[in-house]
Amino acid sequence: MNTLNTPPLAPLLARLFEQAAATTSPLLATIPRDEQERLMRSKTEYLDLYGRLKDLWLPVSPETGKLLYMLARNANVRTAVEFGTSFGISTLYIAAALRDNGGGYLITSEFEPSKVARAKAHLAEGGLIDLVEFREGDALKTLAVDLPESIDLLLLDGAKALYGDVLDLIEPYLRPGALIVADNVDYCPQYLERIRSSSGGYMSMPYGDDVELSIRLS
Repeated sequence: MNTLNTPPLAPLLARLFEQAAATTSPLLATIPRDEQERLMRSKTEYLDLYGRLKDLWLPVSPETGKLLYMLARNANVRTAVEFGTSFGISTLYIAAALRDNGGGYLITSEFEPSKVARAKAHLAEGGLIDLVEFREGDALKTLAVDLPESIDLLLLDGAKALYGDVLDLIEPYLRPGALIVADNVDYCPQYLERIRSSSGGYMSMPYGDDVELSIRLS
C-alpha cells in the first residue's frame, strides 16, 4: 500500500506544491540579504523572523518528502516528532508513512497560529489528521513536555539555529536506530559538528544539497 500515490493525498500534495511555488513574500524582499542570513542564524530573533515569513510555505522539496516517507516506511516508524510544521507538507509525508505502517503518532510543533490552522485543514483533507498532534507555540516549550517514551523519527525543519536545542529535548527519547532528518543544515554548522562527531553517538551523512540524514547508534 502507498498512500502517496492515491487520492486524496496524491492530488492534494501536487496542489500544495504548486501553491507553495507561487507564493511570494513582499516583506521578505525588503530585508537585505545579509540581514536575512544573520536572522537565520540567530537564537534570539527567530520568532520575529518567522513571524515575518508567515505567508511563505517554506516546504521540504518533493524529493525530501519522498525520502521522509521511504525512511519511515523502511524503519517501520510508529512515533515521530517534527520541528516546524509550516503548512503541513512534510507532516503529510510522515503521517502517510505512519498510516501505511499500520498506524502511529506524530507530534508536530509550529509557533505561527495561521500556519497551524492551515496545516490542520490540509491534514484533514488528506485523511491523516487522526495520526497527528499539533502543538502551537515555541518548540523549546512545546517539545519540552509529554513526549513518547521512545521516538523513531525526528524531522528538524524549523528555526535553523535551534536544531541543537531541539535535539537536546528529543535525544533522551530517541531509540537506538532512530532517524533524524535535518533540512537546510547549511545554516546550522554547530548542529552539523555535533551530529557528525565520532563521539556524538550518531552516524550522519549529507543527502542532496542541504539535508543531513543521521541515525542514533546507541
